[in-house]
Amino acid sequence: MKYRSVYDIIGPIMVGPSSSHTAGAASIGRLARSIFGRQPSHVELMLYGSFAETYKGHATDVALIAGLLGYETDDPRLPESPRYAEEAGVEVVITTMEAVPDHPNTARIRMRDEQEKMEVVGISIGGGKVEITELNGFELQLSGHHPAILIVNHDRYGVVANVTSILSKEQVNIANMKVSRREKGELALMVIEIDERLDGRILEEIRALSGVNRVLSMED
Repeated sequence: MKYRSVYDIIGPIMVGPSSSHTAGAASIGRLARSIFGRQPSHVELMLYGSFAETYKGHATDVALIAGLLGYETDDPRLPESPRYAEEAGVEVVITTMEAVPDHPNTARIRMRDEQEKMEVVGISIGGGKVEITELNGFELQLSGHHPAILIVNHDRYGVVANVTSILSKEQVNIANMKVSRREKGELALMVIEIDERLDGRILEEIRALSGVNRVLSMED
């Protein structure tokens, strides 16, 4: 594992007790909210592995809810996040799963409101570091360290090139990029981490491209 700073080793500033089960869970929740683009009205939290076994003692469920409300890992409101969620009209359902996950600290989050439904899978890999590994059935690897754009598109020739051409024209540097698809010729997902936040004008230009279905923007 590569560390970006000493804080990746000693862990983040946080409301405890655990960097992986509490702070990591809060970060997963914040990333899920960022991908969704707003606060959902209904959330289902499915906990796997050690998340399922120890979530009550380590406040994993509470931390996930806090992240979905937009709280940072050190927010003093974190321990009372279920109450704040109820006051905000966010319905939360928590389920522990017996299936054995690929990673022991895994949470599947289903979010919805009157506009749409979305499902993400996140893992806590230690020291407060996390990754989003799945979005609506698409595999990805998203850390949240950089601003990112997520593009749902038709899997056909030229779409990826057209997106990267716009970024090149606007002198936007790509830090990391991953493309995945379910089946050849069907829907695909581009995840592009960049060095700076994109201007709304650039996002609209990408949305207007032929073959692009949806564009989501995540700030770091």
